[in-house]
Amino acid sequence: MPMKQTGRKVYKSANGKIVDMDMLRQKNELTIAVGNARVNARGDELGPGGQIIRKREDIMKEYYASNPGVKEEKPVGQHEKDLTDDWVEDADGNFVKRG
Repeated sequence: MPMKQTGRKVYKSANGKIVDMDMLRQKNELTIAVGNARVNARGDELGPGGQIIRKREDIMKEYYASNPGVKEEKPVGQHEKDLTDDWVEDADGNFVKRG
């Protein structure tokens, strides 16, 4: 059975034009953000001339290392299997209650 694909964020503007938000976000991911935060749209820290100083992943690792009480969020689709599962697969391939 094929997995259900996540719906893309596609909207219709007031003028009737189709706007694909996911494609727009990916297309402008390296564009410098508006404001005084010195980051691009992806969240990378920028230096003079828009050069990337620190990647978003490094910033997030540093944040979670310095704040141990905060639970780290994982990207969608990379969650580990739930180890508290009450169902197990038997020798015939059927799922039965554990125990």
